[in-house]
Amino acid sequence: MTDTQTTLPAITSPLLTKAGLRHAFFTRQGGVSAGLYASLNVGPGSADSPEDVAENRRRAAAHFGLPHEALNTCHQVHSARAEIAERPWGAARPEADGVVTTTPGLICGALAADCAPILLADPEGRVVAAAHAGWKGALSGIVADTVAQMERLGARRERILAVVGPCIGPASYEVGLEFLDRFVEVDAANGRFFSAGASPDKRQFDLPAFVLAQLAAAGVEQREWIGRDTCAEPDHFFSNRRAFQRGEADYGRLLSAIVL
Repeated sequence: MTDTQTTLPAITSPLLTKAGLRHAFFTRQGGVSAGLYASLNVGPGSADSPEDVAENRRRAAAHFGLPHEALNTCHQVHSARAEIAERPWGAARPEADGVVTTTPGLICGALAADCAPILLADPEGRVVAAAHAGWKGALSGIVADTVAQMERLGARRERILAVVGPCIGPASYEVGLEFLDRFVEVDAANGRFFSAGASPDKRQFDLPAFVLAQLAAAGVEQREWIGRDTCAEPDHFFSNRRAFQRGEADYGRLLSAIVL
């Protein structure tokens, strides 16, 4: 199919829109995949039809009026590593969890299905980025590295705008005490992101609040969460946790993207 303009259902941020930045937190709607992956599954790592995933990625790029080759996403490994992109990566996706660029027309994308996608931009410095922040990457420093890579390209931390996209919300994210221990071992202050669970051995973890705090610690003053819980909205979002709770074999991946 040709890379004609396609408009997909998507959520946008007033913070980024006001700054004139083209971006989208895509939902699961508007694609061609079927079954568990219905319908806009953009994850090459899923067991979905590769042809359907490719078409969904083409549609996402076309949402910005760009060819499918313009969409750069990483082979995400829950790391604390962001990569600078100067050209389309194609199938040679680096193992990393952040994409940073100053190249106009090159789409920075992050995949997620409960983890927190983050779109970042310094409008004046003309630097944009997308990062995938699961709890492992967020705890180990993906936010700090993404901001540092942006800074290398001329961004200034105090000018950066950052938006955390749809991710699992605190009401849906029940964890055990060993999970809490991992966070407080790094910093006792991380205990503030956990609240009482349904039983004494459970806690509710606030992933978006933790990521926003990581952004603040990195010097990003203008930041927000889009306010949507992927696990709680099956009609709009894919969710790893919801798939596990339902006994489903796999799940689709959502795309969050930004482009100069």
